[in-house]
Amino acid sequence: MSEVESSDNALELAQAVLSEEARRQASQAERDAETILPDDLLPGVGDDPMSVKEALAIGGKSMVLFMFLLNVIDDLPRAVRVVAPDIQNTFGISDTTLTGVLSFGGVALVLGAVPMASLADRIKRVTIIPLASLFWAFTMFLSGAVINPFQLFVTNAFTGAGQAYRIPVSNSLLTDSYPVQARARIFALEGVGRPLGQLLGPLLVGGVAAWAGGTEGWRWAFFVLAIPPVIVGLLSIRLKEPKRGQFDQEAVFGKSNDEEAEDELPVSTTQAFARLQKVKTFYYLAVGVGVLGFALIAVPLQFNLLLESKYGFGPLKRGVVESMIWVITIPVLPVVGRLFDRKFREDPPAMMRMAGWFVIASGLLYLVGLQIKTQWALVLMIALAQAAISASFVASGPIIAAVSPFRIRSQAFAFLPVFIFLMGGFFGGLFVGQLSDSFGNRTAMWVVAPPAAIIGGILIIYGSRFIRRDISLAVEELIEERDELQRMAESPDDIPVIQVRNLDYSYGLVQVLFDAGLEVRRGEVLALLGNNGAGKSTLIRAISGLGVPDRGVVRLNGRTITYTDAERRFKEGIVLLRGGAGIFSDLSIGDNLRTSILATDVSDAEADARIAKAVERFPALDGRLGERAGDLSGGQQQMLALAMALMHEPEVLIIDELSLGLAPVVVQALLEVIEELKAEGMTMIIVEQSINIALSLADQVVFLEKGAVRFQGSADELAADDVAQSVFLGGHP
Repeated sequence: MSEVESSDNALELAQAVLSEEARRQASQAERDAETILPDDLLPGVGDDPMSVKEALAIGGKSMVLFMFLLNVIDDLPRAVRVVAPDIQNTFGISDTTLTGVLSFGGVALVLGAVPMASLADRIKRVTIIPLASLFWAFTMFLSGAVINPFQLFVTNAFTGAGQAYRIPVSNSLLTDSYPVQARARIFALEGVGRPLGQLLGPLLVGGVAAWAGGTEGWRWAFFVLAIPPVIVGLLSIRLKEPKRGQFDQEAVFGKSNDEEAEDELPVSTTQAFARLQKVKTFYYLAVGVGVLGFALIAVPLQFNLLLESKYGFGPLKRGVVESMIWVITIPVLPVVGRLFDRKFREDPPAMMRMAGWFVIASGLLYLVGLQIKTQWALVLMIALAQAAISASFVASGPIIAAVSPFRIRSQAFAFLPVFIFLMGGFFGGLFVGQLSDSFGNRTAMWVVAPPAAIIGGILIIYGSRFIRRDISLAVEELIEERDELQRMAESPDDIPVIQVRNLDYSYGLVQVLFDAGLEVRRGEVLALLGNNGAGKSTLIRAISGLGVPDRGVVRLNGRTITYTDAERRFKEGIVLLRGGAGIFSDLSIGDNLRTSILATDVSDAEADARIAKAVERFPALDGRLGERAGDLSGGQQQMLALAMALMHEPEVLIIDELSLGLAPVVVQALLEVIEELKAEGMTMIIVEQSINIALSLADQVVFLEKGAVRFQGSADELAADDVAQSVFLGGHP
């Protein structure tokens, strides 16, 4: 081939790739436009205003009042940074070590928030509060008795883990207790507890340390801080659990859906996080706040070190200054809560952009203020910056509540601090500590805080362009669930074993499934057909839990399993047999069969009975249980893999590429086994390249082309449909 011909071929290939990418992007843009629902279907958008008094009449005063108090006591321990210089002097440690010891409590809080959120999605959330509160009160008390930095590191970590419940539990309880129309103001009222705790905490910590006196008066501050969580934890026993997602349902349907699916499977943290990453609004909000975390954690600690090293302030004076920083924030929050509620009603993206501008404003205030040497002016600028950041956080709760599916809402609230503390809090704190050791406290703050806030604000503003679509997707999921619950109530005998609805799936930026769906009823065999790259394997990954879709729902016997992990789906009876990858080659045939059920509670006697049944079903394995599985032929290995899958007595058997690479005689033997299973009433989904094999087995057929369902019907209908036949064979009329 000449160089000219090679160049022409490369050009044609590049043009084809670019053309296909342009087609994909145009298709996605069209799909996104179709997804965005009108305002009257978006909860809280375009609604009539609702006063706080009306919201409190609906949800009650006790929940928001208690969460306000919880916020106050939760933020009191943050004030230990006031006595950070005294702790540093007691143990003789550097700024970097001190930052690591005190910052790790935040890391523990984050690491604990995720499992707490998972727990909150499974049990009554109000039961978590008293137990966790008493735990972190105990560890706070222990912090006052430590004798070395490592012990303080450990107790501080346990305190953070004990406080981990507050963010996912309190935010989700508030969301489910009060109507959408007043959500920002409710979050603002609850949020006032944070600056109040930050205001009272430094006074309390600094005052107690000064009262106790001596070089170790800081210990008494920890002892005193252990008292409030005990009181509030005991008071929380009277709280009542609200219904999950009730106000979102009322906003969409006009009433709360009383027919919730029973016996739902637990939400997987991994699945929830993977799904939330695909909610672009949440993603950009979380990353933006994560970048902001460099300023959130670095400034308060370094500022207290600056007050001690440059201005000679003792613990009491530092406590007073720290409290003054929060004075401006307290009256600001109710005002911005009202503003955010109004903006959300008018235009949700404008609300999110406003939150981003507040963050950018804080960065500009840090940029100017940290260069000011005058004490009162420096304190004023930092107070204004903190007020701007606190104002932006009022919007985060309503945004997360609006765009995240209600089943994983607790986990959505929990993941936000993960980004704050892991991106900016802990590692950022260590970085700032090193800068401080080398260049001083003021320089460390000035180098890190302004760019972190400005970049974080820009990311939040960028994410605002996706909020309408993401709210629409969350509403779409609610509408689909309502309709399906009604259908199941009307036809309880016609519930599919497997149901997939409205499924989109992407690998990174490339979307491979578009609004895919299928239904398989008990005892049916469904053949999933399509050319290479059509999305067949991706669809069964979504069904089996090995992949997480961008949108859509997966159900097993009417129960939603969209956010359930693969292991639990497997235990519930969804068994996937992957073509060519189903055995352990170095184990014996018998050990392969036994290994396949190791994680189950099947007794030895039952295991022996199932192995005997497998050998009876596959005579090629008879008398060879002691032989090495890798010595079997390719066809026999596929038989062993199928036998291992059947050891679980699956509710649904999914077979990916049954005939791939096998000789016709072997395929015929496997088909006979499949026919036997079909006669026994087993529900199966079979992915096949061969249309003849599929039509010989299937009751129903789904044909995929370029990630979309092009045909769905009986095998007889496909055999008689010339258009479907031509598409499958590669010609598209």
